[in-house]
Amino acid sequence: MSTITTKDGTEIFYKDWGTGQPVVFSHGWPLSADAWDQQMIFLGERGYRVIAHDRRGHGRSAQTWSGNDMDTYADDLAALVTALDLKDAIHVGHSTGGGEVARYIGRHGSGRVAKAVLLSSVPPLMLKTEANPGGLPIAVFDEIRAGVLKDRSQFFKDLSLPFYGFNRAGAKISEGLRDSFWLQGMVAGIKAVYDCIKQFSETDFTEDLKKIDVPTLVAQGDDDQIVPIADASLLTVKIVKGAALKVYPGAPHGLAQTHADAFNADLLAFIKG
Repeated sequence: MSTITTKDGTEIFYKDWGTGQPVVFSHGWPLSADAWDQQMIFLGERGYRVIAHDRRGHGRSAQTWSGNDMDTYADDLAALVTALDLKDAIHVGHSTGGGEVARYIGRHGSGRVAKAVLLSSVPPLMLKTEANPGGLPIAVFDEIRAGVLKDRSQFFKDLSLPFYGFNRAGAKISEGLRDSFWLQGMVAGIKAVYDCIKQFSETDFTEDLKKIDVPTLVAQGDDDQIVPIADASLLTVKIVKGAALKVYPGAPHGLAQTHADAFNADLLAFIKG
């Protein structure tokens, strides 16, 4: 397997396919680089170098006890970019991965970044606070933590339904996609999965978003049951200078899989534009 070793000795797995301008993918919770397979093969076949890593504690990367925090996630991404000497890269992040991309640019700058795509992403802040009244109550995230600790296997199976909108009336359910979600979640280390809940829910990315100075596409479905669009993309696009907004009517959180054809076409157009 292809891996890099970070400064704290953590092995990070990554895929690196094709040649051309690099497109770097950061995945959501509790998934792995495999969540981006449909995008990677699509862009790889169209002349791009596609790269995706498993966040520490997830997928095939080392299962870590410590370092499961947003700053370290961003530093791990920077270490990968440096190790592969990537330049003029397009960074694409989904959900927690969108926060990772924002924090990466916030901490490490955009010198190696050409464009950014934040898909169904957690910025600017998921948690409800006095300054963020539209956010979700802490009880929502406490329930997620409890579900992970009690029976994460069943919790991930159940979560796959709203994640892909399969709980909506008339939805065509893919049991294969649900199985894939479950498998990716179960391969992750429980400590990393548990710690990451606090990171995606309580991290305020506002200052990171203000530092993004490259062309940015903010995209989300308006039926996202995991990250409410009103408190995510619709706020993010107001903070990132010059950002473009793409809303997918009726699309769920996991639209990169359920609406892959539409998203892939929009992603390619944005990259070329």
